[in-house]
Amino acid sequence: MADRVYIFDTTLRDGEQSPGVRLNMDEKLEIGRALVDLGVDIIEAGFPVSSPGDFKSVQTLSKELKGVTICGLTRAVPKDIEVAADALKPAERPRIHTGLGVSDIHLEKKLRMTREQGLDAGVKAVKLARKFTDDVEYFMEDSGRADPEYVYRVAEAVIGAGATVLNVPDTTGYKFPSEYGSLIKGIIENVPNAGKAVISCHCHNDLGMATANTLAGVLSGARQVEVTVNGIGERAGNTALEEVVMALTIRREFFKVDHGISTTKLLAVSRLVAQRTGMLVQRNKAVVGANAYAHSSGIHQDGVLKDRLNYEIIDPHLVGAASSEIILTARSGRHGVRHRLMEMGFAFPEERFEKIYDKFLEVADQKREVTSEDLRELVEVVQ
Repeated sequence: MADRVYIFDTTLRDGEQSPGVRLNMDEKLEIGRALVDLGVDIIEAGFPVSSPGDFKSVQTLSKELKGVTICGLTRAVPKDIEVAADALKPAERPRIHTGLGVSDIHLEKKLRMTREQGLDAGVKAVKLARKFTDDVEYFMEDSGRADPEYVYRVAEAVIGAGATVLNVPDTTGYKFPSEYGSLIKGIIENVPNAGKAVISCHCHNDLGMATANTLAGVLSGARQVEVTVNGIGERAGNTALEEVVMALTIRREFFKVDHGISTTKLLAVSRLVAQRTGMLVQRNKAVVGANAYAHSSGIHQDGVLKDRLNYEIIDPHLVGAASSEIILTARSGRHGVRHRLMEMGFAFPEERFEKIYDKFLEVADQKREVTSEDLRELVEVVQ
């Protein structure tokens, strides 16, 4: 039986930190309900101590969303934890997510702490959080640039204090997949009590490695992935939920893990988040981009029309798309044009089709895309 990977969605917390994004309560509830329907396991609803609005968001989502764990983020500060616990009171399954930096850069430059002080603060934070809930996640910020030996020490200490989930963030997107995978593996092999906690991947995309790093973490034994819809988030963004989920789905025999996501709802949730946040999805975005199942090259059109598997490893229906799309351009071949004409109800003798195709090429050289309406006009003109 395959292992289960838990999907921790932070669209409403880390995703909303994207510059220019601001969601109102109704929009957060709409997205939150869509995430529950999608099948995510944990929703990180906000950072309650940061503002009255965030407190209300976490409180409201805790009250309204059922059948899912609701998580509130805190620093390793008593007031943060107490405020989060208060906001999470209505939740069916509350989780407090606390922690602090473990890299020397963060300890010295941001926190003004020694390693020992940081470790001690982390242990105290977990013990306090456990007084409010038995589900406590500890984040070791900037693990990607930290001394692994210190990471192991912190991990052992906070798990010993009661952390049930250990978050290993590559906060600045610094690691490459082999390195991040080794970090996860090192924790599992060198932390004596690692088996008492779920190891979680939280990766950023500064070097375009977020999805690859997260998947490397899963291969190394992590069983929670922290993601956002469309990969939105700080700077270059977070790991994209849809990319990780479809990688685990399409390559299930390779990863040997299961998840609880209803993949046919991915495209609808992607579009909802794009509309509500105003962060448009690039056309060539993996899995949910407008061009993800579109073909304009004649060679590709010919291949996919003969058998979709020639050029598509994801069935469009699997993510909620209606179908593959043949885009007619100057690079399209006869097979693609004939296919579109047949869809429109036309079938012509070879000689007339060739005349239409020649005229099509003339039009295609002048336009980015030849539409069905353009083809209809060609049919009327070319006799």
